[in-house]
Amino acid sequence: MKEEIKTALTASVRDFHLPRYREIPDVGLYLEQTVKYIDNYLAPLGDISLTGSMISNYVKKKLVTNPVKKQYSQEQIAYIIFIAVSKAAVSLDNLALLIDMQKQTYAQDIAYDYFCDELENMIQYVFGLKAAPDSVGFDDTDEKVLLRQIIVTAAHKIYLDKCFSLCQSSSTP
Repeated sequence: MKEEIKTALTASVRDFHLPRYREIPDVGLYLEQTVKYIDNYLAPLGDISLTGSMISNYVKKKLVTNPVKKQYSQEQIAYIIFIAVSKAAVSLDNLALLIDMQKQTYAQDIAYDYFCDELENMIQYVFGLKAAPDSVGFDDTDEKVLLRQIIVTAAHKIYLDKCFSLCQSSSTP
């Protein structure tokens, strides 16, 4: 792989950060505001983006609860971010199972913040910004192991998509 592509790959995610649960607005965002808010955070990951109809589909499939007065809460936004990243690695039906497991095991703010920490950790590792992934969290429940595997898969898919995109754009005249 050309050095300029490697440099572009690492530069694109070097400062990647997701909002932690307490940083997500808790005032309620309308659908289009929710899409813009989430897309702004996911932009460094490349082709991961949302539409209003995608979010409506998550509500229909009961992955996310119905908005109240057409506004999405902090809790709903956290789930939508998780789904947007994870759906590349796992079907929506399996994500529903994982969300149900999470609800029985961890409070949402703890589970979401773990997801953010682990995703940022794996992105840094997969993109070569650190030699090995950090150990995130302090227990190894089945739910955490499953989530970590989803995140590892998503991080590799993000890497491959960005790599192919950069290779295509560098080879076009």
